[in-house]
Amino acid sequence: MDSFELNKIFGALCLSVLIVLVVSNLAGILYHVDKPEKPGFVIEVAEASTGDAQTEEVVEEPSIAELLASADAGKGEKVFKKCGACHTVDNGGANKVGPNLWNIVDRKPGSVDGFKYSAAMVTFGESASWDYDNLDGFLKKPKSHVSGTTMSFGGIKKPDQRADLIAYLRGFADSPAPLPAAEPEQEEETAPAAAE
Repeated sequence: MDSFELNKIFGALCLSVLIVLVVSNLAGILYHVDKPEKPGFVIEVAEASTGDAQTEEVVEEPSIAELLASADAGKGEKVFKKCGACHTVDNGGANKVGPNLWNIVDRKPGSVDGFKYSAAMVTFGESASWDYDNLDGFLKKPKSHVSGTTMSFGGIKKPDQRADLIAYLRGFADSPAPLPAAEPEQEEETAPAAAE
């Protein structure tokens, strides 16, 4: 290709850009649109003030002790399938991505030999044990219950499924931990005052 051909190509590109600029400016002059002072219609949206803010209704879950009273370890075995990819429950079983769960109930967190725990789990284990309440809280939302844990499981939302799973895991121990006593329901009616 000689320089004359290159000059023609460059000239054509420059002419194209010039035409586009002239046409767009000419269109802007011919079709000028004035914005109205008032919009055609107004969509009114109620603004929530801080005093009127709706609060989320907190649903009170039954305690883990109440749930364990009617928990089904057979159903818990099905729930454990979510856990089985990372954990074993056999006595002396191998650690996988997560530690072996033999004798988990009332065990100190971060205490399985040969498993490298996160610093958060080791710190948690210094002042806690895997009692029923801690197991329930951890299975509900692991990262919320032990902030900084490396367990990537999202949690089990349904309280009855967590109770079934804990009942299933409870059976994998030399001597299963006793079930917690359910708190008696408080009577709403007070006894009538005795006549004096």
